Amino acid sequence: MRAGSPSRTAWSAARYRAAHQLLEGGSIFKDDLAVRVSGEPEQALLADAPRRGMRLFIAARHRFAEDALAAAVSRGVRQAVVLGAGLDTFGYRNPYPGLSVVEVDHPDTQLWKRERLASAGIDIPPTVSYLGVDFETTALPVWDQPTFFLWLGVVPYLTPDAFTTTLTSIAGHEVVFDYAQSPALMADDRRAALEARAARAAAIGEPWLSYAEPAEIGSRLRGLGFTEIEDLGPSALAARYFGRTDVPPSTPGGHLLRAR
Repeated sequence: MRAGSPSRTAWSAARYRAAHQLLEGGSIFKDDLAVRVSGEPEQALLADAPRRGMRLFIAARHRFAEDALAAAVSRGVRQAVVLGAGLDTFGYRNPYPGLSVVEVDHPDTQLWKRERLASAGIDIPPTVSYLGVDFETTALPVWDQPTFFLWLGVVPYLTPDAFTTTLTSIAGHEVVFDYAQSPALMADDRRAALEARAARAAAIGEPWLSYAEPAEIGSRLRGLGFTEIEDLGPSALAARYFGRTDVPPSTPGGHLLRAR
């Protein structure tokens, strides 16, 4: 992201979440605050209809993450940390008494978010706190209690070193994040679409810097002591959230991963 400005890709992701509420009725992921916090008129959000694939992937990743968080809370976890929070709304519709939420993001994006919350009339509950961090230059603190980390829409924008440093700092806890496989593995049409999306992100100052493969990610996580790993690629995501069994298991693309 450009210095002095909030993350543009965080705003884009918020639009997709909001559009999902209108176009699919929140059928995969329900977020009653998404439209309000986006600050966009409904007609503008409905214009996102052609971008269905990306919209549904973003809905699925939030559903996956918040389902995993619910299971963690049932085991006694009382702290959630949203890494690269952007306009994420979980902390403002948190249904779990006693669960504190820490939002970690660049200070410029956090200032913008608080302005958006105020404009939308969304109160900041006492369970939410903020920590300003640049993932490329600032180390995360030590987390002194069992913590669940939601790390969505961030990893592709980090350098490999920043990804490794952040992952190392949260070892011993539970995390959900998404990552992208290399476009080189994809069929020509999908590769062209992904490269075009990456070019658009780069043009606004937020280039994609990291790609990874499932075996590599799994090995790295096990090396850090994570022993329970659930990694859903395009085939597993299509089956779980969209009732499709026609996507071959070897299909490359975006992955959702939970590690504990």
